[in-house]
Amino acid sequence: MPEVVLNGVPVRFPFEPYEVQKTYMSKVIDCLQRGENGILESPTGTGKTLCLLCSTLAWLEIKKAEYKSHMQISSGQDTPDFLSSLSSQLKAAAGQMWGDKNAPPKIIYSSRTHSQLSQAISELKRTSYSYLRVAIMGSRDQMCVHPEVSKEGNNNLKVHMCQSKVKSKTCYFNTQVEAKRDEPELRQKVLDLEDLVKFGKKKSFCPYYMARELKQDADIIFLPYNYLLDPKSRKAHGIELQGNIIIFDEAHNVEKVCEEAASLQIRSTDLALCIDEVTQVMKKLQDISEGSDIAANASSQGLPDDFSPDDLYTLKALFLELEKAVDDIVLPTDGSGSTFPGSYMFDLLEKADITHHKKAIILEVLDKLIQYLTTNSASPFQRKGAGLQKFSDLIKIVFSKDAFTLQHMEFVKQCYKVHVNIEEPKKKPGGRQDGWGAPRPNPLNSKVGRLISYWCFNPGFGMKDLSELGVKSIILTSGTLSPIDSFTAELQVPFPIQLENPHIVQRHQVWVGIVSNGPDGFNLNSSFKNRSDPRYINSLGQTILNFSRIIPDGLLVFFPSYPIMRSCRDEWQNSGIWSKISVGKPIFVEPQTKDEFNSAMEEFYQKINDPSQKGACFLAVCRGKVSEGLDFADRNGRAVIITGLPYPPFKDPRVILKQKYLEETRCKYKRGLTGQAWYQLEASRAVNQAVGRVIRHKDDFGAIILCDSRFSAASFKAQLSAWIRPYIHVYNMFGPAMRDIIQFFRNAQTLLPQPEAKSNGRPAISVEYETNEALALPSVSAQAFQAGPSRHLISDSTKKKMAEALSKEADFNNIWSNMNYAKSGDAENVVKCDGSIFTALEQKSSVVNFNSCNISSENLSNYTSIKVQNKKRKIKIVSKSDSTDTIGSVEKQDSQSSLIQVLKASDQKENSSPDMFELGSSSTSQESSGTSQENKTFSQENFLKPPTSLGVQVNIAASSTKPLLTVEPSTSKKDCEDKKLNSVAAYIHEVKSSLSKEKYADFSAAVKNYKQSSDYERVVDILTSLFIDNPQHHRLFRKFEQFLIKDHRPMFRDTCSQMLQKQLH
Repeated sequence: MPEVVLNGVPVRFPFEPYEVQKTYMSKVIDCLQRGENGILESPTGTGKTLCLLCSTLAWLEIKKAEYKSHMQISSGQDTPDFLSSLSSQLKAAAGQMWGDKNAPPKIIYSSRTHSQLSQAISELKRTSYSYLRVAIMGSRDQMCVHPEVSKEGNNNLKVHMCQSKVKSKTCYFNTQVEAKRDEPELRQKVLDLEDLVKFGKKKSFCPYYMARELKQDADIIFLPYNYLLDPKSRKAHGIELQGNIIIFDEAHNVEKVCEEAASLQIRSTDLALCIDEVTQVMKKLQDISEGSDIAANASSQGLPDDFSPDDLYTLKALFLELEKAVDDIVLPTDGSGSTFPGSYMFDLLEKADITHHKKAIILEVLDKLIQYLTTNSASPFQRKGAGLQKFSDLIKIVFSKDAFTLQHMEFVKQCYKVHVNIEEPKKKPGGRQDGWGAPRPNPLNSKVGRLISYWCFNPGFGMKDLSELGVKSIILTSGTLSPIDSFTAELQVPFPIQLENPHIVQRHQVWVGIVSNGPDGFNLNSSFKNRSDPRYINSLGQTILNFSRIIPDGLLVFFPSYPIMRSCRDEWQNSGIWSKISVGKPIFVEPQTKDEFNSAMEEFYQKINDPSQKGACFLAVCRGKVSEGLDFADRNGRAVIITGLPYPPFKDPRVILKQKYLEETRCKYKRGLTGQAWYQLEASRAVNQAVGRVIRHKDDFGAIILCDSRFSAASFKAQLSAWIRPYIHVYNMFGPAMRDIIQFFRNAQTLLPQPEAKSNGRPAISVEYETNEALALPSVSAQAFQAGPSRHLISDSTKKKMAEALSKEADFNNIWSNMNYAKSGDAENVVKCDGSIFTALEQKSSVVNFNSCNISSENLSNYTSIKVQNKKRKIKIVSKSDSTDTIGSVEKQDSQSSLIQVLKASDQKENSSPDMFELGSSSTSQESSGTSQENKTFSQENFLKPPTSLGVQVNIAASSTKPLLTVEPSTSKKDCEDKKLNSVAAYIHEVKSSLSKEKYADFSAAVKNYKQSSDYERVVDILTSLFIDNPQHHRLFRKFEQFLIKDHRPMFRDTCSQMLQKQLH
């Protein structure tokens, strides 16, 4: 396994790491050595998780070795010199900030979901660090194997049922934990959550408590990061933070989780439920004491010892007072609700005599009461303490600090807002909820329920609390953290070490386009006023329909919200667009329940791998499960379509108050985001997270299609991920976008390694556009953007070289395109060409600007009816002087006399060199329009005689009756370079089609070697062995002069003359 030394720490990696990975690992080790916080952004697909694990555990190895050496030295025995030297080296590599006596820390690795943690554990299994001790934490809901407890649907009730059985030692699985904790499979293997649960069922022990046991001596602990950020969960799972290292992977949601963990909503109905539950227990105790309930008396064997009737009376009085205080809150008549500072919650609770000093007593009684209700509810209709649990959570959040000071009170006042509004009644099936007969709530009526929202708007409230618990280093990492300055400002914790890594993918692996208008010319804009317009919904549907027909394999379509997605689905089903899309790609819609979601994903992957299908389409929502952490590598996701900007609902009270809070903070401290900037940033981060699904590794490729004209605004483009921004093209018309996507996938399938073929193979992409009979400039119909069948023209040995050239190319689509088109943006500067094929392949090509053509609506409508079939339609570029020969039949050469005639003509015309880099020459391919097979050759006249014009003629060879599109570009230097590029491509194409795979590999190696060494003799020897034996290849040998430097060209002509003399004799 390769090893690389970074900052003095040897890191073993499964393969040779790339530069961006080395940079990333160096920053991680820097954080650990210095004991400081770091925020590291590295795009999805750069191997972030693997780098994070390898670098962290490599450092931990050094720290453990340093600690052991120090303990041995400090034992008082004679210390060899080499051990002292080794100890000092280890200490330098581990970092001076840790000290000698500090034991090695635990690595607490957290991510957003357990599915993301499972992926991280899978990566750990690939490394040489899998021998380290690992523990993974989960909830009882995921890990409980007790047949009775696991059936309980409510997680809170499941917790209390479990605690009761553990306390009474009636859970057999829990009693086996101690005996099974040293099982070899638990200690010697890396187990994820599912593995641990399966093993627990097999060996009959409790996976939940076994995980807690394994945590005690684990080197690395995996858990969801709400277990860290939520004080209640942190305490419940017994997570020790003092002196340890915390890693937040996929940390783009840390802000939101911090706020959510410190916030809560409680309703009037929750308080009424609390009163009812306490009353139920009081009644039951009364029945037991009077002996009227024989069954209850027999089962309970007297009154409970945990609480007394006086406790119940006090608790009920407390709830009644609080309910009265809540009902007395005055609300405005317009239904907007009332907003108060965070300290208002303390005042409200104090009216019911609930203060910080009584917190511990109240929580103790509540906990015992909930456990009693959970374990003594024989009927499913009896109360089980759900209301009391909600109130207990409120007390824990409001009085989260053990030391309650005035300073903390002031901090709460700044960070929190209390919003009180009318409680919406629950809708009953079949009930009259709307219409004339529906009851109308009156906000002035005290009997109407209240909804009290206790919202935290400062994520730094939770993060600061975490850092104060003695954490040595906090590392935040994700692919979408930009802008980092605003991110760190909100967390209010210093992050001195920062990194924004570039992506490892190259230009030819990703296509990014902003499509402003649909096929019918209607503006694509999903703003609130536009999203319900039937014309917009239809245009968006036609857009997705067209793209679905040219995008191979998996297609992901993201909507701003579930209501918008459902609205579009209904409209498309009614109009027939839905069925048209599903003909080419079966459609899956993201469900909102866990079981349905897992089923939908499995079916989606099955369709992708089904050889009889052309892929599948998945409709999802930004910020949903599909956009977070799921892997759509290779065929699973070849393109992502974003249908709109996923702004938060602007009329939501929480959104309004968040913006107001940010404005107040900015005015007070003169720093931080404005409310509007945060609002836009929320949308851009959701978009960045969604588009990250498409490129998952270094050889992956895909398209990112932004179907909303608002994406073209400079302010929004600046907030897209840094690795996306250089590739963005804005398309004001639909046709050019279709054309470029077709060409992108053709190039990618030629230049990049392809995943394993489906069992029966899969058809090549072939697209036919309906065309008009009359075709003339300036109007251009959809047929101009026709794609022919995919064909691999380049061998494996040259793909790497081509990819390197393309990585430097600003407009990669035009290099291998059969037609040249202009970009939508401004013209770019021309790079000078030195006459080398390698330089020529890296140049930008001039194009026909179809955006400047007057495209009539009559022609544009043809985009809405694209049909997929295998009809060949070829687009090629020929010189104007040869257009007549191109349309006609191809001349057949006498293969025996080919080389002789070429060389004789060359001797007569010394100045007419067949150098494709000089303007006085042209090598053109010809194709018969009357047959489907390509029979390419070079005529002698075309090869030797320079054309009299540089006109470019676009020949659509679907039918010999179609007229030609002829465009006369200016004879600028850029045009000349484009002509050279096209000629180079034609020559490479012909060599590839003429030689076997092995011989073509020798040819490409010869060109590469000549480029590096300029070894003329060697390259001529190789070419002689490749081309001279077959008379049909003599012209290819002669035309290789274009690759030679000028000093070698006379020598090459002499070589050809000598060979000519041999053949004549």
